[in-house]
Amino acid sequence: MTWKTRNTSTSWKRLTACWPSWAEAAALRWSVLYAAGAVAAALTGPAYGYALLGKATGTVAEWTTAGLYGAAALLAYALPRRPDRAWPSRLAWPVVALCLTSGFAFLFSPAHLLAVFLGRNQPPMDWAAWANQAFAVTGAALWARAALAHRRRARGRCGYCGGHEAPAPVARRTRAGLVAVAALVPYATLKTAWALGATVGYTGTGKPGMDPRYTSDLGIRLYEHGVDVTAVLALAGMVLALALTRPWGLALPRLPLLALGWAGAGALAPFGIFLGVLGVLSWTGLTELGITDHAPWVVVVAYGGFCAYGLALGRATLAFQRSGRRACTRCTGARAGQAMPRPAR
Repeated sequence: MTWKTRNTSTSWKRLTACWPSWAEAAALRWSVLYAAGAVAAALTGPAYGYALLGKATGTVAEWTTAGLYGAAALLAYALPRRPDRAWPSRLAWPVVALCLTSGFAFLFSPAHLLAVFLGRNQPPMDWAAWANQAFAVTGAALWARAALAHRRRARGRCGYCGGHEAPAPVARRTRAGLVAVAALVPYATLKTAWALGATVGYTGTGKPGMDPRYTSDLGIRLYEHGVDVTAVLALAGMVLALALTRPWGLALPRLPLLALGWAGAGALAPFGIFLGVLGVLSWTGLTELGITDHAPWVVVVAYGGFCAYGLALGRATLAFQRSGRRACTRCTGARAGQAMPRPAR
């Protein structure tokens, strides 16, 4: 490693270590940039993925997006100026949800890229919208940090450790991983059974679980030999959950595990909720909407498991992130379980 690379790595570690000191300012700058881009997209177009509900230039959705992020910028301006109030950090969490709504498609981008390169008749990647969504997810991370730092400061606790000294032991983190694995078992089992020739839960014609128009040649060959690509991806998701919750996962690269864990949790939890609710409504006869050629119980049992997996994966990722936390050297009162002095009003 050269001196320049080593110096850059050290500077980056110092910057990330002192995140409570700059999180609120970063959230403000991000909000101003994103709101300005939303206004420019609404005025001139093209939208570049700014609209929450549509892509047409000048639509109500685009102006609503601009207004919401403009309000977020005002809230970011108020965060450091109301350090002893609880309401700014409470309002900050809806902004995190708003950012994730704008960048939700980015969380599925690995699967989309895989489908584009391995499948057929897939829509091309809109790289401008993809970059916009990635920037929105970055904003969600910045806003989450800003909300956490402000909440801890308002409660008189250390902004770095929050008053929690010891990381969660590995033994307490195994349950979330096992729940995540169990949640994907029905989906992986059903898709494998379909690939082996079974038709349980399938009411259509042709081969269940595979559309040759959108499946690659490799996927078709694997399916003919009883291997479903999505079942393989489910197994990879199980391995990820176990890596986050078992001792052997601590030896793996930390940053990729955290990135995959949070992306998977943020994408699959709401996706599973949507499919589960849709399946329940279709199963009970309250709606005729549903997945074509699938029995309602398939949506509830198999696809609805994505919700349980996403929630359990988020819990496992959070525990894994906390497990790498070192003892805080910036405070003594918070590490002893005592509240830090409240800032002067």
